[in-house]
Amino acid sequence: MLAPQSLPTLPTPRLRLRQLHAGDVADLFAIFSDPAVMRYWSHAPFRTREQAEWYLRDIDAGRTNGTHYQWGIATRENNRVIGTTTLLALNSKHRRAEIGYAVRSSEWRRGYGREALIALIAHAFGALELRRLEADIDPRNIASCRLVETLGFRLEGELRERWQVEGELQHSAIYGLLAREFSHGY
Repeated sequence: MLAPQSLPTLPTPRLRLRQLHAGDVADLFAIFSDPAVMRYWSHAPFRTREQAEWYLRDIDAGRTNGTHYQWGIATRENNRVIGTTTLLALNSKHRRAEIGYAVRSSEWRRGYGREALIALIAHAFGALELRRLEADIDPRNIASCRLVETLGFRLEGELRERWQVEGELQHSAIYGLLAREFSHGY
């Protein structure tokens, strides 16, 4: 699996998963500085715009070196980034990766996360020929656990006290999905 110069745009009925660029920094900051969005993440919310600028540089570096591919979730209506979805810890030898996703809290409960993940998973198992995907979710994040379960992910175990974020210990529920198990459309 070669690292792409740019990510392909992945269209869905209401969204476009697209490569992020400098014009998206304000949207990235809005998403990743929101305590509600970051409640169950493995790091604290951004506090400065500079953190969002660094994050965009890290996203570009990950694409370049093939360690992670992160798309902006943009609405077809105005091309504004309302979230991101990621393939991280990419391992071409074992044909596996982890998924990550975040959606702006003002856009929750509209099905955008599900729509974006279906496109991401289809791309991972299709064009990238991955065999296995994993999701690491704080088990208290019931909505996220339910989302991946509706897409066919199975709970494979729990890692206790895996993360410590701003003094709080967090567990990880580890979910897995095999390519042969995925059969979702919009």
